[in-house]
Amino acid sequence: MDKFIINGGRKLRGNVNISGAKNAAVAIIPAAILAGGVCVIENVPQINDVTIDLQILRHIGADIRLLDKSTIRIDTKHIRDTAIPYEMARHMRASYYFLGTMLSKFNHAKVSMPGGCDLGDRPIDQHTKCFKALGADYTIEHGMVEIAADKLTGTQIYFDKVTVGATINAMLASVKAEGLTIIENAAKEPHIVDLANFLNTIGADIMGAGTDVIKVRGVKTFKGADYSIIPDQIEAGTYMVAAAATKGDVTINNVIPKHLEPITSKLRKIGAVIEEFDDSMRIMGVDSYERTNLKTMPHPGFPTDMQPQFAALLTLAKGTSILTEGIFDNRFRYVDELRRMGADISVDGKVAVIEGVERLTGAPVKVADLRAGASLIIAGLCADGITEIEEIQHIERGYENMDLKLRALGADIVKRKLPDAIESIATAI
Repeated sequence: MDKFIINGGRKLRGNVNISGAKNAAVAIIPAAILAGGVCVIENVPQINDVTIDLQILRHIGADIRLLDKSTIRIDTKHIRDTAIPYEMARHMRASYYFLGTMLSKFNHAKVSMPGGCDLGDRPIDQHTKCFKALGADYTIEHGMVEIAADKLTGTQIYFDKVTVGATINAMLASVKAEGLTIIENAAKEPHIVDLANFLNTIGADIMGAGTDVIKVRGVKTFKGADYSIIPDQIEAGTYMVAAAATKGDVTINNVIPKHLEPITSKLRKIGAVIEEFDDSMRIMGVDSYERTNLKTMPHPGFPTDMQPQFAALLTLAKGTSILTEGIFDNRFRYVDELRRMGADISVDGKVAVIEGVERLTGAPVKVADLRAGASLIIAGLCADGITEIEEIQHIERGYENMDLKLRALGADIVKRKLPDAIESIATAI
């Protein structure tokens, strides 16, 4: 496998452009199945999860063309196969969005149980609950989820807990259902809104995305459209934290500042200096940071996907910081690796206590999941000496050309290239 090698201690300086949102892209690309014509999707991030999505679409009969490095033309009118094999679905959790789209389009879908990062117990019971409420039956056998319906009928869906994935699948599955579907206790993340905007662009009738009640009135016909994916708030937040941690001065372009408010607020609280513009932000680090307490919560709270990165920064803050994980069970699997670099962190269940240290030192470390990998990169950028990061395929699931972007900011980071486990987007289509 490939690995990153970082020689730490350099301040990040310059400009970085943020790619399209991973969590929006992996929902919008399967949603193109619903269109009655050609969709041209712009601002698509070049990441492994997108590559897998495109491989799946092509496998089931879609015609896909890469117009430029971030623009993809998708024609799904010839799709006939509604089964997604295990070998494709196992690489990412968002493969379950094909359940909602194909159920809506064909009244049938068969998809392998999803893979992705191991962040603890993430059952699909809320997904199957919404499919059943709409009139579908499902079975789970031999690792495959199969759903089918004679017809889908609008209904009321209440989620037992806020869930991004099930909210997305409920929207996808209900856009063609007869009548009105009301989704209560819905997730409110920016990519939920982006998916709703895309679906409305191709002909859906969705209201309330971004609030906890979403109303979907079923329609029969959809059309192709051009659409541009929103910037990735987590990629932007990662570079914000990296700039602060290295005491650098970085301007981050192609962002929506409103989406970054929870991250911006915490960075300012510990002492970072931030300037906001219409579609960019400047982050200036300081010599020392203050401790803070942080709890991850559903949007608009502090995002769980930024907790590991912030932990890396707080290892160097003065005093004792307490992080409480309010979403996932296994979000602290990166802690042992940060300890190898000199961090003082103790974990009890979903609470991590971080005692700030004077410095981190480079060490060989291994990535457990996508955001853990970003945390280790930030720690490596700050550390004295060499940090070697293995299992970087997790990082490349969600960050486009992270080593190249960091090198352009002055980081000393190289990728030791070994044979690819996953094809590039270009070779996938």
